[in-house]
Amino acid sequence: MNDDMIIVSTPYIPGYRVTKTIGFTWGLIVRSRGVGGNIVASLRTIFGGEIHEYTELLNQSREQALERMKDHAKSMGANAVLSVDFDSSELGQSMTEVLACGTAVVVEKETGTIEPVRLA
Repeated sequence: MNDDMIIVSTPYIPGYRVTKTIGFTWGLIVRSRGVGGNIVASLRTIFGGEIHEYTELLNQSREQALERMKDHAKSMGANAVLSVDFDSSELGQSMTEVLACGTAVVVEKETGTIEPVRLA
């Protein structure tokens, strides 16, 4: 396994086995568009369609929340995070909170024959 943390939305990683479950990990960010971005976005709502300013804000926020979650998991001693999910909400009328969360674990590469994952 390389030095990068493995991040998956599934509760398992094919080809790896969990050797230790560390616990809940998360990364949180609260962001706001500047006044200029809010004005442009407000004008776009008049005509309909995608509001690119907010799409960009949320994409950046998700990436930052994910990076913070990875840093938190690493500080706990994990080398992988399972069952990763995102949540978001608005705070007031100009701020957005984005949370990335999952289960911090230690995994190691399977050796020998790999059995397919079976969900009972």
